[in-house]
Amino acid sequence: MSTTSDNGDDLDLPPAEDTISTGAAADSADSDERLRRLPRLLRYAKLIMDEADHIVERLIAEVDELCPQLPHNLAWATGRSLEAALALADELDRLAAAQNEPVFRGIADSVRLVSLPTPCTDEYFELHRRVGKALVQALRVGVRHADEELCSDLEGFTYGWAALPACTHVLPKMVSAAANADRLGYRMAEHRIIATKAALRRKFQEEEEERRKRQESERRTEAVQEQSKADADAIPDHHLVVARLSDLEMKSQKLKDIIGPLKNAINTALPLVQTPSLHDARNALLFEFPYAAEVVDFALADLVGRTTVKLRPMLLLGEPGGGKSRFARRIGEVLGLHVWRTDASRSDGAVFGGTDRRWHSAEPCHPFLAVAQERLANPLVLIDEIEKAATRSDYGRLWDCLLGFLEAETNRRYPDPALQTNLDLSQVSYIATANSLDPLPSPIRDRFRIVTFPKPTAKDLNALLPAVIADLANERGLDQSWVPPLDGVEREAVAKHWPGGSVRRLRRIVEAILRERDIRASRN
Repeated sequence: MSTTSDNGDDLDLPPAEDTISTGAAADSADSDERLRRLPRLLRYAKLIMDEADHIVERLIAEVDELCPQLPHNLAWATGRSLEAALALADELDRLAAAQNEPVFRGIADSVRLVSLPTPCTDEYFELHRRVGKALVQALRVGVRHADEELCSDLEGFTYGWAALPACTHVLPKMVSAAANADRLGYRMAEHRIIATKAALRRKFQEEEEERRKRQESERRTEAVQEQSKADADAIPDHHLVVARLSDLEMKSQKLKDIIGPLKNAINTALPLVQTPSLHDARNALLFEFPYAAEVVDFALADLVGRTTVKLRPMLLLGEPGGGKSRFARRIGEVLGLHVWRTDASRSDGAVFGGTDRRWHSAEPCHPFLAVAQERLANPLVLIDEIEKAATRSDYGRLWDCLLGFLEAETNRRYPDPALQTNLDLSQVSYIATANSLDPLPSPIRDRFRIVTFPKPTAKDLNALLPAVIADLANERGLDQSWVPPLDGVEREAVAKHWPGGSVRRLRRIVEAILRERDIRASRN
């Protein structure tokens, strides 16, 4: 143990396990188990804060037990003067150095603690400083096992003592330094206490608000479940309730603008398109896509034995212009489905998956918009050129968003951010097109069945021409009967310029021939 210098800079703290006094001195350790484990200096600080009785007598008894018949202690016990107390403290410091007993040093600082007056001059400044340093060090290492309330009290007292020299003008002059340190420490901590109470009140209010919202949510959920249970028996065969909202939510001002155009698709049993004759569907598709027989059979195989139409997620892979998007649209139309097209290059997770209700532009997810548009529970969602979806994640990637719609476990209970209810989108079909698989992440590849879409050849021209002419007539708003088939010369011109491959190029060639035909007709 190092010894104490005259100015008190090198202080050795008494260990937390100070010798517990017995006999007449036992009262100073206090019966409170919390104080028994504190350094002696902090024990006396706490006794002062608690305005305990006979504090000086307790300290005198402790000194007498450690140093029986010490003249300096007898002088202090008899006269109780400040000079006698300080002389006793100095003698205890001398004994600590001579006998290498740090416990004497701790009790010497305790004598100064209970005796020093409030520092109105520089006379006792160094002694106040010494006690202050001892308090700070004792607080730093001696309260490891103390509870927070006790630590808070001792911290206030310690820093109140440290602030005494700067605050003498606002403190009572005839009160001891320890009493003023207690008073000043409390005032220093007053705003912290007020702030802590305010924080606790806010926390309580937030917890109450959260509890209220949770109870309200549970009541809404129960109401929806009860309504669902009541409606379950009323749902006709081949129908599905995709979205359910309580009466309270339907009347909510926040949902008013969102629900408006979708109202007829909420809390309503929507029909599921039933599976048509697969033989007729196959013939219709083969008439338009004779070169894609394997793809037609691959897609229609999903519907064998099903009463309603639901295709598993499928990705059509092929070179640009091969007719992938048109095939995806036509398979939906032939099966009687409403087709909702999404351009992947212009979409992201926030657009496709829905926008949160708190935003002004809140909108439900695209699959539900597809359901609501035709009030059918099993539309076909066409995701065109999926490999061109943005890779930035500012608003969520489309690829990541799609995973929740493609999994059977999640699409039955999709949490729509705008409606803030679970949607049953389990009967929605998804077909995507792509020119390349390279950019697509593996989770997307795993969830789509990937099938290569072939390119047509020149021998498929006769089968393709009627469908191409019909499409062009529809784009012009004309009935197909008003657009005669190509004559021999026109067909030879098409065959000359289209050796096979891109259907898009074939459309442009036919469109140019029909335009030339119209020009000739206008001249005559």
